[in-house]
Amino acid sequence: MSALLWVLIALPLSVGTLLAVVGRPVDRCAPAVAVVTAAVGLGLAVAVAFGHPRVEAPLLEGLPAALAVDGLSGLMAVTVTAVTTAVLLFSVADIGPGEARARFFGLMLLFAGAMLGTVTATTLPVLLMSWEVMGATSWALIGYWWRDSERGDAADTAFLTTRAADLGLYLAAGAALASGQAGSLALDGLAATTGAWSDLVTAGVITAAFGKSAQLPFSFWLSRAMQGPSPVSALLHSATMVAAGAYLLLRLEPLLARSGWGGHVVAWTGAVTAVALGLVAVAQSDLKQLLAASTCAQTGFMVLAAGAGAVTGGTLQLVAHAAAKSLAFLVAGAWLTALGTKELPALRGAARRYRTAGVTFGVAALALAGVPPLALWPAKDVLLAGVLEKSTALYAAGLAGAAISAVYSVKALWFVWRPLPTSVPDARERQPQPYGTRLPLLTLAVACAALTVTSFPPVRDAVGRVLGGEAQPGPYAWEFALTGALAVAVATGVWIRGPRPLALPGRITAAVSQWLVLETAARTLFVTPVLRLAGALALFDDRVLNRAVDATAHTSVRLAKWTDAHVERLVDGAAEGVAAGARALGRWARRPQTGQLHQYLAQAVAALTVLAVVLVLVR
Repeated sequence: MSALLWVLIALPLSVGTLLAVVGRPVDRCAPAVAVVTAAVGLGLAVAVAFGHPRVEAPLLEGLPAALAVDGLSGLMAVTVTAVTTAVLLFSVADIGPGEARARFFGLMLLFAGAMLGTVTATTLPVLLMSWEVMGATSWALIGYWWRDSERGDAADTAFLTTRAADLGLYLAAGAALASGQAGSLALDGLAATTGAWSDLVTAGVITAAFGKSAQLPFSFWLSRAMQGPSPVSALLHSATMVAAGAYLLLRLEPLLARSGWGGHVVAWTGAVTAVALGLVAVAQSDLKQLLAASTCAQTGFMVLAAGAGAVTGGTLQLVAHAAAKSLAFLVAGAWLTALGTKELPALRGAARRYRTAGVTFGVAALALAGVPPLALWPAKDVLLAGVLEKSTALYAAGLAGAAISAVYSVKALWFVWRPLPTSVPDARERQPQPYGTRLPLLTLAVACAALTVTSFPPVRDAVGRVLGGEAQPGPYAWEFALTGALAVAVATGVWIRGPRPLALPGRITAAVSQWLVLETAARTLFVTPVLRLAGALALFDDRVLNRAVDATAHTSVRLAKWTDAHVERLVDGAAEGVAAGARALGRWARRPQTGQLHQYLAQAVAALTVLAVVLVLVR
């Protein structure tokens, strides 16, 4: 079983790397290879989800690279591989033969493999490596059509925003190491960190999770990520990158609870994001932008659950949202291919024209709306039941977010199912329905099953048992009735009255439709000052440091020349004088050395005479 876990991680990473590196020569076979790899990965994920293996390999001294599958990571592994398989099947037709298919499918496998590494990692170093690979591949996938400068800029914005937040994980790892506790880099051991180090670890984890899951104030990068291909959006929004931050918070819920403040910050951020980004979704006229904002809002419920300790509800929300959002994005991509537009007014009647895709989108949208008996309804009820145990105010905020989710979901349905007015002829060309709009009925059946199966309390209880920990209280009948009636009432009102603009002042409405002007604020508050500081430092480097270095070099050269002209001459003269004196003494010393005996005797007599005189004088 341990070998299966290694294969589960290594298979998509190795095959994805091979496809991306080899490139165009294998474009023809790349889709089939990628789909087969994803399908095998799904089988492996199911196997390890039941087996719960743990594996280790040497990495650092005293800190191995460890992977493990438990209840939460097992559910996530199955979700990731299932969604990846469905998205890659759709991509076979969406990414045509003229595209760089090997690069695309290779990067998608790398993306999914990095997410699998993230959910099975048990130590911070392994988590960081997977986290970084996921960020890098998301940049490459969002900017897949890199020749378009706008898409490249969008990829850069998404990467730099999440990358800045990712520094929080490095802060957490540094604080955990500095705490000096044994096993401090194990995820399960982070909650045991004490004192100020615990606060730093908590702050770092929260920052990284908020950035990855596009929670306030990092939400704007997800709007720019819509420049990528539709399959990328479907995978990124449902079961990989955006879900990674929520997964991390659910995994480290004990750390949030023990910190004393982390749970409150996380819960309120999730609640505010669910409401604020829900309003952003309501204000959108672009279907993909609406779905993107709804991803932030729906992920906000998962974050709310993590902060409130409602891990079971948050996990149900994560799995159900992955199914619903992947369906919604795939259908949106199919309509974009078929009709050439993402604008909701131009998509009017699209669901009637492409019925199978329309029904699929309807199932996904009603699930997001929380209309009974689809999955996000009981998931939210389980989630909100746990929230109510913590705070009535948080529960009220969650209900408001749930009501708003019904508004934007039914708004999208209203446009795509509404027939064109009889006075307005449908000028769109009647073309054969593309593959994406004829999604197989099996896909629809599986999606409906995935979205409805968690409606049953036994399934909810089973998920709770799989996750372990303390039993979470289930929702009362009045809670089911309240949320269900609220969703149905709001959905019915929007459908009958039709989408209405937000009843807010013009400037506020414009700000909401532009994602709360978060990107502008980020550029004003952070990017512009940093660039100006960088420019000032560059100017300082050019005008001060470079000139100082040049002046030092010139001074050194001049000092060397002066030394050569004056000091060296004195030294050379002294050396030559010493040498001349030594040569003279040598000549004087050689003069007595004639080899004649009588001269040596005379020298000895003279020396003894001098010595006798010295002795007489000394006495």
